[in-house]
Amino acid sequence: MNDWDDLRYFLAVSRKGSIRGAAAVLGVNHSTVSRRIDAFEKKLGTRLFERLPSGYFMTQAGEDMSQSAAKIEAEVNSIGRQVVGRDTQLDGVLKVTLHNSLADKLLMPMFVAFQRDYPEIELAFDITHSMANLSKREADVAIRISNDPPDNLVGRRVVRYATSTYASLDYLERTGNLEDRKALSWIGWYDPVPDPQWIRDSQYPDVLARNSICHPLTQLAAVKAGMGLAMLPCFMADTEPTLRRVPHATVNPSRDVWVLTHEDLRHTARVRHFTDYIVKEILGQKDLLEGKCPFAPG
Repeated sequence: MNDWDDLRYFLAVSRKGSIRGAAAVLGVNHSTVSRRIDAFEKKLGTRLFERLPSGYFMTQAGEDMSQSAAKIEAEVNSIGRQVVGRDTQLDGVLKVTLHNSLADKLLMPMFVAFQRDYPEIELAFDITHSMANLSKREADVAIRISNDPPDNLVGRRVVRYATSTYASLDYLERTGNLEDRKALSWIGWYDPVPDPQWIRDSQYPDVLARNSICHPLTQLAAVKAGMGLAMLPCFMADTEPTLRRVPHATVNPSRDVWVLTHEDLRHTARVRHFTDYIVKEILGQKDLLEGKCPFAPG
């Protein structure tokens, strides 16, 4: 057995428990995965998976192999990171993973400015809620909102962003600047109750949540359309000309913004220049992030 791809396919199926799940991770057709697994078992002369209607389940031989395969995977990934880490050239592809609220409402102009300054570096964005596995080179840099980033990554806590309570100008006018309490409602975050703790701690604890949207950008759109009150990051809402912080709203420190990479990649030229550049640019928007400049022009 000398083909690392065989082990890649094996590990993907063992972790996902299905051919289709593994195909999605590997970026190939499901028939390719099925064919590779069948050929791998034939090459080894042993069955690695039991094929059941509910999915693929490892045999004892598969369980035994999975531990060794995971170790080999870790070594292969380590070698890849170390080779890339020696790169001193300001060119090539730089993979960046981040949430779309950060990309759309804060960072995109910074990315454009960076690319103007470093035109030979091609940015590849992975817009996702999850923390990409930097150990497996799924991304080179992660820009994350978290108060507990993974221990295996290195980087910098840049700033803690703040939230406040917002409504549209139309909503404020319709409700008499929120005096008509019967007409008010919060936009919730899929809370199990209509008055979760964050509402009870707000300036409007007697107003219940009547709708739920568990996505910041969609919730922002709902507030702009006049659906109700919302607790939103200041960097998202304060740049919207049709939104206002509601009367008596406070600014609440919320979560940290981190710029992270893997230890083996921190001295790579394009990674180092990008992280230094983005940290500086984010700090240039510190007041906006901390809620110190309401009604900033959009």
